[in-house]
Parts: sequence; structure tokens; C-alpha cells
Amino acid sequence: MTKIYVGNLPFTATEDEVRGLFATHGAVESVVLPNDRETGRPRGFGFVQMGSSDAATAIGALNGHSMGGRSLRVNEAQDRPAGERSGGGYRSGSRY
Repeated sequence: MTKIYVGNLPFTATEDEVRGLFATHGAVESVVLPNDRETGRPRGFGFVQMGSSDAATAIGALNGHSMGGRSLRVNEAQDRPAGERSGGGYRSGSRY
């Protein structure tokens, strides 16, 4: 199973739309479109899981594909190093 990163998604994109787009290139195992924790709004990216050969086909076909007027960035997802967190660098109580 391969995890695919899908960036620059339109904020109106739904899991069903993304699943349908990738399903034309093979069997889709799962689709996740994260929302911002504070606002609940879509973050503009997501992840799709597919079999390895289907994933390679989908990545080649969909990278640069236009969806909702936006050019998608599609590539194999990279695991974040342990301990790495997203978000800003501000820490409560810091001097800055």
C-alpha cells in the first residue's frame, strides 16, 4: 500500500471527489482531507492510499492536473521524522 500526498486542493474539495478522481487510476483504499483544528476549515491538502502500481500510475497522471482551477501537487507521501510537529514556532512564555 502506498500513501499519496495531494497538495493544492481547492478548499471546496470533498473526500468523494478526490476518491473519484483517483479511482479512475485504480482501487482507492482510503482518502483523508484534514481540517484545521482551530477553525474546522479544510487545509488544502490530503492523503490517498492505493496499491503500489496503481499509486504510481495515479501520481504520474494527476500531478499538475487542474481541479477547481488549481494545479494539484501529487507525489508519494514522506513520513515526518519522529518528534516533528507542524505549526508555528511560538511558544507560550517565550521572550519573543
